[in-house]
Amino acid sequence: MNVRVGSTRRSFLTVTGAAAAMALTGSLPEVEPAKAGATGPVDRRDPYTLGIASGDPLPDAVVIWTRLAPEPLAPFGGMDRRPVEVQWQVAEDEQFRRIVSQGTTLARPESSHSVHVDVRGLRPWRHYWYRFRVNGKLSPVGRTRTAPPPNAVVPEMSLAFASCQAWWEGWYTAYADMAKRDHDVVFFLGDYIYEFGIDRGIRPHSNEPYITQQTVTLDEYRVRYASYKMDPDLQAAHAAAPWVVTLDDHEVVDNWADEAHPSAPPAQFLVRRANAFRAYWEHMPLRFAQLPNGPDMQLYRRIRYGRLAEFSVLDTRQYRSDQAYGDGTKAPGPETKDPARTITGDAQEKWLLDGWSASQSRWNVLAHQTAIARLDTKDGPEVLVPMDTWDGYEASRDRVLGGAVQRNVRNLVSIAGDLHRSVASDLKLDFTNPDSPTVGSEFVGTSISSGIDGMDLDPGGLTLLKENPHIKFGNFQRGYVSCNITPQRWISDYRVVDKVSVPNGTVSTRAKLLVEDGRPGIQSV
Repeated sequence: MNVRVGSTRRSFLTVTGAAAAMALTGSLPEVEPAKAGATGPVDRRDPYTLGIASGDPLPDAVVIWTRLAPEPLAPFGGMDRRPVEVQWQVAEDEQFRRIVSQGTTLARPESSHSVHVDVRGLRPWRHYWYRFRVNGKLSPVGRTRTAPPPNAVVPEMSLAFASCQAWWEGWYTAYADMAKRDHDVVFFLGDYIYEFGIDRGIRPHSNEPYITQQTVTLDEYRVRYASYKMDPDLQAAHAAAPWVVTLDDHEVVDNWADEAHPSAPPAQFLVRRANAFRAYWEHMPLRFAQLPNGPDMQLYRRIRYGRLAEFSVLDTRQYRSDQAYGDGTKAPGPETKDPARTITGDAQEKWLLDGWSASQSRWNVLAHQTAIARLDTKDGPEVLVPMDTWDGYEASRDRVLGGAVQRNVRNLVSIAGDLHRSVASDLKLDFTNPDSPTVGSEFVGTSISSGIDGMDLDPGGLTLLKENPHIKFGNFQRGYVSCNITPQRWISDYRVVDKVSVPNGTVSTRAKLLVEDGRPGIQSV
């Protein structure tokens, strides 16, 4: 049962005190010139152990990020609790001979010495290089790219998307491959970290407390992000292209829904959510517009690439109704069909449909967490579907897919993750009827590492293909998806890793799948 927002938020405010104030406050100073004397004694340690990143490209702007953490697994990353002056530069060349923007900001202890610089005044659809300097130490150099002008005719773009990177379950070989390929932007669609504790894992140091214990407090979430971001392949993928990120459940706790989770009463859960959101923002290349206000964070937003593609980045966690029938995999019924239940919330759904009404893009893309397509997981006439995907929110699915048809949305494509398997599907107005019109195409990417090695097709994957005629491709290996988009076609290249249980696995293309302009549905290349 859903918890009423108003009463829960009032209860939340009564349980927050001085100890939680830093985690829960929504206020952080914007980028500003550093004051004299802010840096104090010179620190000779390497402050860039967590790498650098960029994100959320606009035609004239991009966010550049780092976090100072000379001892990344220590409280506050081993930094003193004082602000530190950070210089930044953006250039048109990798050697920084043509610097186009530079400045100074403060890395502050209340944001765990993270730095988010919203660099403005850049030229559209151009590569730039960026770096930071602290106490005379230069950071690694990152490459980014701005978006095209809003009305530009863009002949081609490339993107990658990924999700689900349980650190202890395997090496990030997929990211090493992604970093070597030329992508204009990377979408990360949820489960950047995993919050629960484990007994042991594949990688060395998987038995350390910072991995084995569950994350609840702000410090615990910060250390969990640091343990992931120390990975060199993940750092390389961040440094190679701008990222657009959204979160799913494990950035907070498994299968949370709005203000409800069985691990705690709503008021206590909101404290945990505030801790998780704060740590998430501190470690992602996000703007101050996404800075959490306690347990609330504005994550849904649009990224446009001229008239070629418009990406609606969704948040299907923060506003959803509680899972139907107590969660799990169940038969659909009155609860899943209840029009009062929602996976997006009313405001986000309206924002999405209104945006589609105004769209002039060739490709209209949902970048979000989990599968829209129906996933019957039971062999035989009985139907069992996961309550945590859009299957548990059929009325939401009907309103979104039906709304796309009503608005004559051109070339609807869904990219998603969460399933730890690759699933490519035709999107139907009625998934119970194979003859129902196909109104869009969906590419669900597998996990980067979650699930360990996997195989080409497991029994669950075979069942999905047998029971769901709209599913056109399935695979149960680890990897990511690389996409090439032109006005005429969209090609998704499913890149899979033979083994993530050992370093330096082999990455190959398992399938190339095509969607043609004006012809919804998936074809093999």
